[in-house]
Amino acid sequence: MYIVVTGAAGFIGSNIVKALNERGVTKIIAVDNLTKADKFKNLVDCEIADYLDKEDFIQRIQHGHFDGEIEAIFHEGACSDTMETDGRYMMENNYRYSLILLDWCHEQEVQFLYASSAATYGGSSVFKEERQYEAPLNVYGYSKFLFDQVVRKRLAENSSQIVGFRYFNVYGPRENHKGRMASVAWHHFHQFRNEGKVKLFEGSHGYPDGGQERDFVFVGDVAKVNLFFLDHPQKSGIFNLGTGRAQSFNDVAVSTVNGCRALEGESALSLEEIRGRSLLEYVAFPEALKGKYQAYTQADLTRLREAGYEEAFASVEEGVAQYVKWLGQS
Repeated sequence: MYIVVTGAAGFIGSNIVKALNERGVTKIIAVDNLTKADKFKNLVDCEIADYLDKEDFIQRIQHGHFDGEIEAIFHEGACSDTMETDGRYMMENNYRYSLILLDWCHEQEVQFLYASSAATYGGSSVFKEERQYEAPLNVYGYSKFLFDQVVRKRLAENSSQIVGFRYFNVYGPRENHKGRMASVAWHHFHQFRNEGKVKLFEGSHGYPDGGQERDFVFVGDVAKVNLFFLDHPQKSGIFNLGTGRAQSFNDVAVSTVNGCRALEGESALSLEEIRGRSLLEYVAFPEALKGKYQAYTQADLTRLREAGYEEAFASVEEGVAQYVKWLGQS
């Protein structure tokens, strides 16, 4: 039996493939779109059984080529660009493709674990997995929101596992290909290496400079939660996947600067010292993001904990330090 990972050459998908490898699983079918070919680098140190283009895979699924051969599908593949304006493409790629896989997994009684997003909450100040708190601000968030509504209806009638993970701000290894959509920590690392300073948006939404708070979650923790549910096929539902803590962008900046300094054998600095040495610059908030930007996020982990996941999540300080060390070695 095979495990399928869609978006396997992407950020979260490749980390799931690596995590499966680390427990000895190699019968993995990696599915992706390598039009942007550099993503292949995320799979170079991974062991897989086969690679299929996303369109080839969905056609084979629909023609019965994999009937009875797949144990579980981790559906991580999606367009995650929150500034994408082609709604037709977004809905076909994120919503319709997911529906085809959901239907097939239902018919085959295959575990289906998929990527939802905290973007479903939009400008809400409450982050519970409940309909009244969901109001996406962009078409990416809407594509995820709409699929979650279908899943909610299916959960009561489905005999096999369906699990949706509302990822918050994920950062960590294997996101180099994402460019401008990469995490703040990734951008800060490269800014500090290239310019000797990091940059943050000026204050907005009532927050001071760099004071906006988000729930930043390390990708290693994301992979652990995914595998926990793989190991517990009787558990289904839609779950927030963050740390349950909101930390400021300033925290990310400080952690990245100090991580880079540690690579050079230099001591850690406080936020005030970093500002005093002009190692942190605040820049104007982009017009293109106004009205489409989540100023604050903090995952409510009540349902995740009730489902039995008990492990602690890395703080920004812990996760960014680990990530910067990895970036420095890669």
